[in-house]
Formats: sequence, structure tokens, C-alpha cells
Amino acid sequence: MKENGINMETTVAVVGAGPVGATLACLLATSGVATAVIDRMPLPPMEHPDFDGRAYAIAAASRKTLEAAGVWPLLPEKPGPITGIRISDGQVDKPASPLFLHFDLADAGLPPSECLSAFGWMVEAQSLRRALNAHLHAQPNLAVFAPAEAKVHRSHRHAVITIEGGPRIFCRLVVAADGRESQLRAEARIPVTRIDYGQTALVGSVAHERPHHNTAVEHFLPSGPFAQLPMSPIPGVPHLSAIVWTERQANAERLMQLNDSLYAREMMRRLGSHLGRLRPIGRRWSYRLSALFAHRYFAPRLALIGDAAHGIHPIAGQGLNLGFRDVAALAELIIDAVQGGRDPGAPSLLQQYQRRRRADNMLMLGVTDALDRLFSNDHTLLRLIRDLGLAGVHRIPALKRLFVRQAMGLATGLL
Repeated sequence: MKENGINMETTVAVVGAGPVGATLACLLATSGVATAVIDRMPLPPMEHPDFDGRAYAIAAASRKTLEAAGVWPLLPEKPGPITGIRISDGQVDKPASPLFLHFDLADAGLPPSECLSAFGWMVEAQSLRRALNAHLHAQPNLAVFAPAEAKVHRSHRHAVITIEGGPRIFCRLVVAADGRESQLRAEARIPVTRIDYGQTALVGSVAHERPHHNTAVEHFLPSGPFAQLPMSPIPGVPHLSAIVWTERQANAERLMQLNDSLYAREMMRRLGSHLGRLRPIGRRWSYRLSALFAHRYFAPRLALIGDAAHGIHPIAGQGLNLGFRDVAALAELIIDAVQGGRDPGAPSLLQQYQRRRRADNMLMLGVTDALDRLFSNDHTLLRLIRDLGLAGVHRIPALKRLFVRQAMGLATGLL
């Protein structure tokens, strides 16, 4: 990285310091690639628990990416392991169907040399943010500009980023990690297709009377899936889970206004009594649910990653993990090019990145969209078909292995 006070030269500039963009910046910098990361928001407020109420289900492959980036060891709070997954179908105020699908680690069919301790780990958004912020500012190969307004000009030879009140940054590649409403994607005139589900996810934490045994539950209901995700205990709360509760928009607005006692009762009507009494912890958040996919993942000197390239229904908890798979694929290509003395922003490299990632992302979008449409209804015949399908997969080891490895991020080979 070269700087003379007015101009700066770097190899890659990442626009957007969310979890995906910041992880890519850390991974490149720790691998010796000169990198700049730019975000219009200041980074410290992102560490506050009120900034983002989500807890992320970090798949096994995503953990390896975070470890390679040097971020995982810096997590200030212990991640909660997920060692079992139970998928069931049901109706409000009724017991879950006796036909269900259950996964444990043995179903992954991994050789002893690859055995992992969990499918994934639950990490609170603020915990991941604190680790990322600490690592971003500790890297000698990484320049951080936040808050900063930036204008990007791209040519076939290089890109120039003008920071308001700061330097001009010359780089070989700009990475758009600026979210679903990506300005860089719009400026590149990359078309996007969107899907509105007419649903809202209610997100928060809940204390419960009985232990979760590190098992995640995905309970399908006519209005959408209700997910209970095991968290590590906190002082005064020995049994804690994150909740991602999908409802139709109008009902979600009503539920958000309930007091904690009524809210807990509504949760139990959907989740059942296997965890005993429930008590909401902290704030609740709500997020409108939609999906999108960019028709291309690149333009001259530009690559899209994470939400700038794709967004899916949270029905399988894979959205952020797809972003981390983007990070792993793009970083591998960039690092290999830099170490080999090649152009990390060359059209052939960007085409290769798109080939590696677009099919996997489109597959997951199709699967989550189909699952939501299949399960988010109360049609009697469809209910019977999907219950028999869950029970059938539960009894076929090869199918269970396929589903488990996909959920862990191991089916792509990007570790």
C-alpha cells in the first residue's frame, strides 16, 4: 500500500463493512493483499446490542473462513454450538406432526479426519461486529475509512475511489459489499430480480425453563417457519435461544405490540411446550422478508458479494453463510492472482468468480423459495405430502447426508 497524503494505491477496495465485506477485507489483509475498506457508517455503533438484534447461525464452512480471516478467535462471547437439527410441520395450538426429520452430526458422513464438533454455531451480531472491528484496525495491510462518503470511477485499467475529505484511492478491483440496495450495483447497471414474500420475521431472544440440548428446531406453520436456535447461557439465564418467527405482515405488526407475557404465550402456541415456560429477553426486531438475485456478479473492475449479489428467505438460516462462501471463493482467486503476479481485477478472474458462486446461490434461493411456498400454507393434501417427505428423508441416510453437508457449507468444497 502506497500513500502520499493525497493519493493512495492499494490492490482491492471493499465498499461496505458489514459482516461479509469486513470479513473479506480481513481475509485479504491477513493474506498479504493490500486492501482498503470503506463504509458510510461509523463502525463503533454497530457493536451496540440495539444496532442489530439478530443472532447468526454460522455454518462449519463459514467458521473456517472466519478463522482464516483471524476473526473467530476474537469473538468476545462463546458461540453456541448446534449439534442437532429437528424439522417438523404443524399448526398453531396443535402438537407437531409425528412425522419429522432429525439430523445429528453422524448424518454428515464425514471421515474421522474431518469430524467437526457441530453443524454450526450461534453468534450474536454484536459479538461478531466487535471481533471484526478489532481485527480491521489491527491489520497493517488494511486502511479503514468509516464513516466516509465515496465516489467510485471504474475503467478497464483500474478504479479510482474519491473519499470526501480524504485521499483518492487507486485500486485494481472494487468489491461491492454495500447491501441489497447496492449503489455500486445500480451504477454498474446490473439488473436485479426481487421476490416479496409478504412476510415479516420477528427476531429476538427467549429464556426457557428446560435445556435445548444444542438442538435447533425449524417448525413449519401455515404463516411461515418458526425457528428456535440454541444459544450459550448468559448470567442469570442458563437456558437461552434465539427466535426467528415468520408471520404474515398484518399479524406481525399486531404481535410486535404485545407485552412480554402475551408475546411468550403466542410463542408457546406455535413452538409447543418442550422447552417449558418462555420469557422474552431484551428487545424485539422485525424484518420484512424478500429475496433478490443480481443477473450478473461483476462489471469492469467490480465484483458483487453478499447481499449486493443475492438475498434469500431465512427459512434455512443460510443467507449470511452464502455471503461467507462468496468471500472464500473471491479471496482465493484474488490471493492466487496477487501471489502469481496477475491482475486481481481481470475479466477472466471475475468470470471465474461468478461461475463458482452463482449456481450455488441460485440453488439455495430456489430451495428456500420452494420450501416457503410448500410449507407456508394449510392445504390438507400438501400437509400430508410434505410430512411423508420429511419422514422419508429421515429414513434415507444418503439424502440426510446431502442435506446436512449442504447446510454445513461442505457440499461446495469451499473450506
